[in-house]
Amino acid sequence: MLIRSKAIAPSSSLLLPSSARGPNRTFRLNSNESRRTKNKNKVRVRVPRIHAFFWDGIRPRFLKEKPAEVPPPEEPEDPPLPQQFVLVDKTHPDGTVEQIIFSSVGDVDIHDLQTLCDKVGWPRRPPTKLAAALRNSYMVVTLHSSRSLPGSEGDGQRRLIGMARATSDHAFNATIWDVLVDPDYQGQGLGKALVEKIIKVLLQKDIGNITLFADSRVVEFYRNLGFEPDPDGIKGMFWYPNY
Repeated sequence: MLIRSKAIAPSSSLLLPSSARGPNRTFRLNSNESRRTKNKNKVRVRVPRIHAFFWDGIRPRFLKEKPAEVPPPEEPEDPPLPQQFVLVDKTHPDGTVEQIIFSSVGDVDIHDLQTLCDKVGWPRRPPTKLAAALRNSYMVVTLHSSRSLPGSEGDGQRRLIGMARATSDHAFNATIWDVLVDPDYQGQGLGKALVEKIIKVLLQKDIGNITLFADSRVVEFYRNLGFEPDPDGIKGMFWYPNY
C-alpha cells in the first residue's frame, strides 16, 4: 500500500468551492461597522515567545529519554580445531601403546594413500593426478596409527589408516570427497570422526552448504551424520566423455 501525504493549506486560505458559496455570497463588514472599528483604539496583545526548552519541559519522559538498547548475548563459539591431536589412545594386550592421531595439516604421502586405497578396494589413480587433487583441495584430514613400546622414546611405527578431503569455493559451498578408513579399523567410529571434524571446520569458516557423493552401500551411514539424500528432489547430474 502506497500512502502519500497530501499538503493542506493553512486555514486562512481555505475557501469553499464556488458551487457551494452561491452567487455573490461574500463576507464583508458594512461601512458603518468599518468606521467604528477604525475609531476604536487598537489593542495589541504581546504574545510571549515559546522557546525550545518549554517544549522540552512538557515533552513526555519516554520521548526524551530512550532506554539504551542492550544487544542480545552472543553465543559462545566453538574453539578452533587443533591441527593435530590424539583421537584414540589405547594399550594392546602385548603392551604396545597405540595412538590414533587426527591431523588437518594435509601432509599425505601418495604411496601410503595408494596402499590404503588398495586395502579398501578402490581403483588406483595416477599418482600425479592424485597429488594434484590433494594439493588443490580446500582441506585434507588424515588419521595415522602410531605404535610404540612402553617407555620407548621418539615416534613409533606410523602408518596412514584414514583420510578425507573437501573442495570449496571458500564462501558458500563445499563437497566432501574420498572418505576412506583402513578395513582393520572400520567399525570403531573413525569414519564418523573424520566427517564430523571436516563439517566442524567448514561451519567455523561460515561454509554451510556441504554436499558429498555416496555409494548406495553407505547412504545410511551419511544419513546418520545429518546428510539428506536428494533434498527437495535435487539430483546429482554427471557427464562422462564418450571414449
